Amino acid sequence: MQTDDLEQKKLVYLYLMNYAKTQPELVILAVNTFVKDTADPNPLVRALAIRTMGCLRAEKIIDYLSDPLRACLEDKDAYVRKTAALCVAKLYDLKPELVIDPDNGFLDMLRNMISDSNPMVVANTVAALTDIHNAAMSQPGASPSDPGYFEITSAILGKLLIALNECSEWGRVAILNALARYVVHDEKESEHICERVVPQFQHVNGSVVLAAVKVIMIHMRGVYREDLLKQLVRKMAPPLVTLLSSPPEVQWVALRNINLLLQKRPEILANEMRVFFCKYNDPLYVKVEKLDIMVRLASENNVDALLSELKEYASEVDVDFVRKSVKAIGQTAVKIDSAAERCVNVLLELIATRVSYVVQEAVVVMKDIFRKYPSTYEGTIPILCSNLDELDEPEAKASLIWIIGEYANTIDNADELLGIFVDTFVEESYPVQLQTLTAVVKLFLKKPDSSQGIVQKVLNTATKDCDSPDVRDRAYIYWRLLSMDPAAAKAVVLAHRPPISIPRTTVPPALLEELLGEVGTLASVYHKPAETFIGKGRIGADAVRKAGDLGEDQFSAQKALQTVVAGQQAENLLDFDDSTSLEGQPSGLAATQVLAQTPAAAGLLAGTSRNPLDDLVSIFGGGGPLAPTTPAVFGGGAFGGMGLASAPPTPAVGQTPTAAQPQQEDLLGLF
Repeated sequence: MQTDDLEQKKLVYLYLMNYAKTQPELVILAVNTFVKDTADPNPLVRALAIRTMGCLRAEKIIDYLSDPLRACLEDKDAYVRKTAALCVAKLYDLKPELVIDPDNGFLDMLRNMISDSNPMVVANTVAALTDIHNAAMSQPGASPSDPGYFEITSAILGKLLIALNECSEWGRVAILNALARYVVHDEKESEHICERVVPQFQHVNGSVVLAAVKVIMIHMRGVYREDLLKQLVRKMAPPLVTLLSSPPEVQWVALRNINLLLQKRPEILANEMRVFFCKYNDPLYVKVEKLDIMVRLASENNVDALLSELKEYASEVDVDFVRKSVKAIGQTAVKIDSAAERCVNVLLELIATRVSYVVQEAVVVMKDIFRKYPSTYEGTIPILCSNLDELDEPEAKASLIWIIGEYANTIDNADELLGIFVDTFVEESYPVQLQTLTAVVKLFLKKPDSSQGIVQKVLNTATKDCDSPDVRDRAYIYWRLLSMDPAAAKAVVLAHRPPISIPRTTVPPALLEELLGEVGTLASVYHKPAETFIGKGRIGADAVRKAGDLGEDQFSAQKALQTVVAGQQAENLLDFDDSTSLEGQPSGLAATQVLAQTPAAAGLLAGTSRNPLDDLVSIFGGGGPLAPTTPAVFGGGAFGGMGLASAPPTPAVGQTPTAAQPQQEDLLGLF
C-alpha cells in the first residue's frame, strides 16, 4: 500500500474493497494509509483514497472518514471535489445522522458546491444531493423540513442551466432529472427552461435525449403560447425518430417511452408513421411495440399505407406477429369509421387464404367490427360461417357463436350451426359453453317456434352435465327468466349494447401524468408507478415481496372465512320469493369474528393448520347459530306458456322437509 506506483495502488485498493465485505474488522489496519493518501500531492491518489474509503462500507471506518472527506470537498482540484461529492451520498447511506449533523456541515458544503466553477463538480453534487433527497423522502413521515430535502430555488436553477451544456452525459442526466423536479413560478420561467433544454435533443446519447424530453413534457404544462407549443412538439420528433436506429434493446425502451408520449400528445409523430414500419430482422418484442404505435398514429391520411403494410405482415412466418397484425387491422377499423370497409375487405382477403390461425384471428376481429358497426357488414356472415370447420381455438369459436346468436334472425340455418356446438357442449371450453348458452337463448327469443328443442337440450345439458358453476348459474338464470317472464328475458338477453371504441390511453390520466415525470426510467418502460415493483429507502424488493406475501396469506384466510359466512347466510340465487332473514344473527365482519372463535378457524387464520381445506369444510359444515337457512326452489310451469319444461327440483342436501317447514333446498344441492 506504500507504493508510489499508481496502478499497483489501484489494484491494492480494489482488493481491499472486496476484502472488506468478509473481514471488516481487519480493514481498520489500512486506515492510516487511506488518511495519508488523502493528503498526497497527486490529485489522482487523493481521489482514489477518498473513493475507496467511501466504498468500503464498514462501520468502523466511518469515524475516520469525516475529516479527510471534509478536506477533499474543499480540495483545489476539481477531480477530487467531484469524487468527494459522491462520497457524501455513500456516507449518508451508511450513517445518515453523520451527514445531517450541522456540526459536520456536509450538506451545507454540498449546497455551496452547486456554485462551483467546474460543471462536472456541479453535476456530481446535484447527483449526490438528489440521492440524499430521495432516501430522506422515502422514510415514513418525511416532509420538506427534513434536513436531507433538496429544494431547487431560482438561483440554483440558473446555475444548473449554465452547467448543463458543459457536463458529460451522466452529469447532464443528473441535472435534467433535477430540472424535472423544479416547480416553476410563472409562464416565463417555463418557457425559459424549455428553450435552454431543447438543444439537448441533439445529444448522441439516448438517455440524455429522453431526460430532455421528460423536462420539456413537464414544463410544457406551464406554457400557454400556441406557437411555442407547436415549435416544441415539432422539435421533439427528430430525436425520437433517431432513437429508432439504435440496437433492438435500446429501440424497445425508446418505443415504450414513445408510446407513453403519444398517449399525451399524439401530434408529436403524427406525420412519422412510416418510420415505425417493421423491418425483417426486428425482434418480435420490437415489432409488437411498433404495431401498437402504428395503430395509435393511424388516421384517414395514412390508413391506406397502414393497411397495405399490415396485409404484408399477415403473410409472415411468425404466428404471434401475424395474429397481432390481423388484430391491428380490426383496431384500425374500429378507430377510423371511414376506413372500416377497406379493413373488412382486407380481412376477407386474409380469410380466403384458408390459413388456420389467420382465419381464426380474423373471425375474432370481425366480432369486434360487428360490435362497432351493427347491421352494417351482414354480407360477410356467410363467409365466416363457411369457415366453421377451420376453428379450433376457444376465442375464435366463441366469437363466431356470438355472431350467429346476434344475427340469428338473418341466418336461415342458425339452429343447425348452433346445434353443432350444442352436440359437443360438454367437451367445449367454458368460454365457448357460456357463449353457446347465450346464443341459443337469443335464437329462441328471436325464433321461438323452430328452436324449442335446442334450447331445452342446452339448458338440460348445462344444468346437469356441466362442471363449471358459472355455466350452471347462467343456465339456471336463463331458465328461470324464460319460465317466469319472457319479456324480461328479451330485455336482458337482447338488450342494446353500446358500440365499442379504442381507448385513447392505456393508463388512467392521473397515472399518465405521473409516468410522464418518469420518462427514461423503468416506470415508463413498465407503464407502472415505481413503487409497484421496487422497495422504498433501504428496504429491498425481496423484503417488500415477503411482507406482501405474508399480508396476502392473512388476508386470504380472512376472506375465506367471510365467504363461508356469506354462503351460510345467503339466499338461494334462484329463489325470487321473500324469505325470512336471520334476525339477531351477526353478519359481515362480526360473523367472521364469531367463526374465528372455533379451533379450525383459529388455526386457519394463524397459518398453523395442517390441512386448511379440511378446516374450511369443517367450519362450513358446523351447526350452531350460523346454520344456513335454505330457500325454496323455483316453481314449476312452462317457459311462460311456451311449452318448455321447467327446471327440475333437486332434493336438498342434509335436510328433511317437515310439515312446518316447506320443501327447501340448499344452493349447493342444485349442483
